[in-house]
Amino acid sequence: MPILRTRRFADLDVATLYALLQLRVAVFVVEQECAYQELDGRDTDPQTWHLWLDRAGTPVAYLRLLTDPDGAVRIGRVCVTPAARGDGYAGRLLTAALELAGDRVCVLDAQSYLVRFYAGFGFVVTGPEYVEDGIPHLPMRRDLRAG
Repeated sequence: MPILRTRRFADLDVATLYALLQLRVAVFVVEQECAYQELDGRDTDPQTWHLWLDRAGTPVAYLRLLTDPDGAVRIGRVCVTPAARGDGYAGRLLTAALELAGDRVCVLDAQSYLVRFYAGFGFVVTGPEYVEDGIPHLPMRRDLRAG
């Protein structure tokens, strides 16, 4: 069973950071064929959390938590290696992320085919579908205070 790791940028060692970025690029840039600025400057923010599942020193799943200007927690860069998909790792990471977020509003931009997955964690669609890098997305929000 992979081990859950949670770190701020300043607490990441170089080898771990490299492995996390390698996973993100492999999934988003190479596999999904999205040529975009993967290193967007938000990873280094002192409020950003990096969460991943580590199997024998290798990350098999990852996500990051950002703080938006309005104070909402933004979940992004959710990815799982192809070999580890279907093992529940994205759900395990999302559960850990929501625990870190507590009762704060959480937002994300879901690839449209994953809307039901995120809905299972209390997220609801908040706007129209849009296409980013050739992939349909929907904005979603989870607000424990609204219920």
